[in-house]
Amino acid sequence: MKNSFHNQYFRIAVTAWSVIVLSICFFFALFKMNTLLAVFKQISLILQPFTIGFAVAYLLLPVFNGLVARFQPLFGRLCADPQKARRRNCLLCSLISVSLFILLVTALLTMVMPQLAESILGLSEKMPDYLAQTEAWLSDLLSNNPILADNFEELYSAASTSLMNWAKEQMIPQLMKVMQGNFVSSFVSNAVSFLKNVFVGLIAAIYMLSSKDTFAAQSKKLIYSVFEVDTANMILENLRFVHKVFGGFISGKLLDSLIIGVITFFCITILNMPYVLLISVIIGVTNIIPFFGPFIGAVPSTMLILLANLDNPLKAVYFVLFILVLQQFDGNILGPKILGDSTGLASFWVLFAILVFGGLFGFVGMIVGVPLFAVIYSAISGLVNKSLHKREMSQKTTDYVDLDHINTETGEMIPLSAETVVPTAVKLERRKRPHRDKNNHNE
Repeated sequence: MKNSFHNQYFRIAVTAWSVIVLSICFFFALFKMNTLLAVFKQISLILQPFTIGFAVAYLLLPVFNGLVARFQPLFGRLCADPQKARRRNCLLCSLISVSLFILLVTALLTMVMPQLAESILGLSEKMPDYLAQTEAWLSDLLSNNPILADNFEELYSAASTSLMNWAKEQMIPQLMKVMQGNFVSSFVSNAVSFLKNVFVGLIAAIYMLSSKDTFAAQSKKLIYSVFEVDTANMILENLRFVHKVFGGFISGKLLDSLIIGVITFFCITILNMPYVLLISVIIGVTNIIPFFGPFIGAVPSTMLILLANLDNPLKAVYFVLFILVLQQFDGNILGPKILGDSTGLASFWVLFAILVFGGLFGFVGMIVGVPLFAVIYSAISGLVNKSLHKREMSQKTTDYVDLDHINTETGEMIPLSAETVVPTAVKLERRKRPHRDKNNHNE
């Protein structure tokens, strides 16, 4: 008998060997966690250019596919060999896609960064005046409210003590480390390293886009060589679903956030509010985070408007009302139009995914948490439905809403009734009685 991979005993041996290796790796990871984290961090730094390249290529994939479809007839007429025409078309379209990305980012930075820097510098220059106005406003407010003044003084004392402890125990030691570690040279070195990684990443993105079909074909070839045909088909189907969820959500959310930022810019310009560009960037960037994004961006923006208009605090109120209206517009009209039902998650699971993955991975986790959890949710749901299908049970969730129990003999789904208020033990006893009565009657 040949010892092929598809032989039953060979697969059992491979499974047993894999379990042993994974168990050893698990116990090693428990005792060498710090070492493993250091190794993973070093590997992530080495692979950072390819990570950047993959992210850029993935974002540009819709643009690349559109260009390939548009230029393919032209290359088909210019080149007799279809494969050569396809390769040349992909190379040209990848160069065009990455060039458009560079031009777009450069244009945005050129337009936004100078005004953004000007807004931040203006804010820093006016901050002492804002603080003085705030102090005067608080003094007037507290002078007429003795009870509020006592509570505020106690709160201020506690906050001052905490701030002094933080400065003494954390900030000053960190500053000393920075001063001793030659901060300027370190900053320049990190900036040069980041720019180098971005440059290499853009080159890698060109290669990834132009060789997309080859990479996809090699991946399919590997999957079909390792797994059974049914399993391989299921893996490919799940990978297409993952691509659909992630691609649709991330690209749609970026477009949605850009539109929200532009709307914010024009609306608060009409409302004659300060720091228009800075607030628009804050609202647009934080809007990438589902559910919490508009509120996260609204808090610092409202504080900026309030500091700049202490004599007219109603402007801050108007801004909060504007954010509430904008959030409703985005959540009920703009967002569904752009994103559609790309994740298929209920609102509760969206909130759950943001909190869990945000707590684990920070800002990036809050962005990718929703599509990632949608994939996990879909995988679990698929396994559940597959198990129910094997048992010849209903896969519709609505069929289980009013379910009391399933008859073990007939498989019939028995709905809830008035008898459900009877304790479970009594119901089980009642279900057993007919069988005992029948046996007694036969006797």
